[in-house]
Amino acid sequence: MSRDAGHFNLTARVLHWLMAVLILTMLFVGVTMVASLHWRPLLVDLHRPLGIAILLLALVRLFNRLRHRPPPLPADLPAWQAAAAHASHWVLYGLMLAMPLVGWAMLSAGGYPIQMWKGVLLPPILPHDVALYAALRSAHSLLAYALFATVVLHLSAALFHLWVRRDGVFQAMARGPDSPKKPNQP
Repeated sequence: MSRDAGHFNLTARVLHWLMAVLILTMLFVGVTMVASLHWRPLLVDLHRPLGIAILLLALVRLFNRLRHRPPPLPADLPAWQAAAAHASHWVLYGLMLAMPLVGWAMLSAGGYPIQMWKGVLLPPILPHDVALYAALRSAHSLLAYALFATVVLHLSAALFHLWVRRDGVFQAMARGPDSPKKPNQP
């Protein structure tokens, strides 16, 4: 298994940026869905399949991460920052998996059909239970706040590495290894 030690593999980079767009979209959809009665039906119809897509992509991403070690952090990075980086990545993975599962469980407990698109329903994963629905709804909201906070911290750290430390951490995810120069090329 060959890979450039200074960069994430192509699958990791594509999944990272795709999921960044999906998660940010989902956060805005969730906020607007709660705040707007007018847009709610359309946004709910978007929210369910988007959540399941994030769940499936998170599983693929986790599998890829376990098969392909990420590049090492800079050796001069303080130990507490390295520990925070590792912890925040695992928190992000946990939230990317937990949010859609809790949402699915919440709808199941509420007795709501989980329609992905016309004619495609997901099976319930919990029995109908109004009290459980209420608890899961609160949990889903709390996890959304946690995801938002973690994304903001992750983005802040990425920009810190890009603009302050200038240590290549951001570039390791932003692009692949530079292509080798051809002979007679400056």
